[in-house]
Amino acid sequence: MIRRPLSYLALVIALPLGTLMVLAALAAAYRGSDAALALLAVGLVGWAIMLVRNLRQLVTWARQPVGTPVPQAEGLWGRVFAEVGDRLQRECEVKERLSAELGRFQQAALAMPDGVIYLAEDDAIEWMNPMAEQHFDLDRRKDLRMALSGLVRQPEFVRYLAAHEYAEPLVMRSLRRRERSLQVQVIAFAGNRRLVLSRDVSQLERLETMRRDFVSNVSHELRTPLTVVGGFLETLIDGIDDFTRDEVVQYLGLASEQSSRMQRLIEELLTLSALETGAPAPAEERVDVQALVRDVVRDCELLSAGRHEVRLVLEGGGELLGSHKELRSAFSNLASNAVRYTPAGGHIEIGWRAGGGGGEFWVADDGIGIDAVHIPRLTERFYRVDRGRSRETGGTGLGLAIVKHVTTRHHGELVIESEPGRGSRFTLRFPPARVRPG
Repeated sequence: MIRRPLSYLALVIALPLGTLMVLAALAAAYRGSDAALALLAVGLVGWAIMLVRNLRQLVTWARQPVGTPVPQAEGLWGRVFAEVGDRLQRECEVKERLSAELGRFQQAALAMPDGVIYLAEDDAIEWMNPMAEQHFDLDRRKDLRMALSGLVRQPEFVRYLAAHEYAEPLVMRSLRRRERSLQVQVIAFAGNRRLVLSRDVSQLERLETMRRDFVSNVSHELRTPLTVVGGFLETLIDGIDDFTRDEVVQYLGLASEQSSRMQRLIEELLTLSALETGAPAPAEERVDVQALVRDVVRDCELLSAGRHEVRLVLEGGGELLGSHKELRSAFSNLASNAVRYTPAGGHIEIGWRAGGGGGEFWVADDGIGIDAVHIPRLTERFYRVDRGRSRETGGTGLGLAIVKHVTTRHHGELVIESEPGRGSRFTLRFPPARVRPG
């Protein structure tokens, strides 16, 4: 495209010179060589003045900011100026489009949840987004143009970056935040230039750990009762004639208890699985809370078998919008836990309160209590403060996980207050939109 104004410029220079040469030749023919030389000299001076003036005008205009109007000129010089101006305008438009595209790309990279670092051929950082700063503890204000391998000094990362074998990503721990796991992938392009992509996989690792723990815990929880049942059956098969009827009944009763324990564990696993996988919630209904709480208290008294003083507190009735089955499961889990972890002679309070601020169900006891360090993890699957005691009392380690998920599905909140040696209080709070006071 630039050839066009250059051709005009050549024409601007050549045409006057050619005209002068023709006129000089005619003058030489009619007036002699002196006249021809005089005419040629005057013409060249005039042409040079015009040329310098137009070139100076062109240079002055070229130094002005982009967008300055093209200078006016006569004849071919006007065409030269117009062509140069059009060319510059087109180049500016292309540059603006490229700049806008680059800006959009940078905005997208800045908003990415993954870290992005652009490395030059000498391993120096050319650009990075804020997430990369967080992942690698960098600061773009002072770390640009610095070698990445000199800033991130984990040996495994330095080896990975230098090996130039990037088929598989690298998983490593953050140097300053050891609880953070990063997955790093390097992409080489354009010779030795590279993109370093990083992703925080800490949550994925925690989920994988939870999955492994879950499988291990389920296997252990089922193995114990199966071993007991298998032992009883093997004993009876090997010497059935050596046992009295009462002894056989006793063994079968113990085996039945272990069978019930396995059945309860499987039922709670299925319930928890449905809650965690987001299975469709049962049809919501208006649950009579007072009737539900009374049923829970009766079950609690049966489980306690007179070993505890169970007190019912009802402050307002009303209805609770939700699943009767799920709410009963959550309420019953809290009540049965109070029975299991409150020594004989202890006190258990089960209550419901409704008002303008919503409603709350609570179970309080003066049992063994829980140390504050354990409270944040109580709703994890199979988490037990005292594993041996929990199994002895028949707990599966899934009850509070179920309570948490049921409460969340009903837009409520689980609040746990406890102190070792003084007891515990578990409260389920429900928003006003789900409570209709009676």
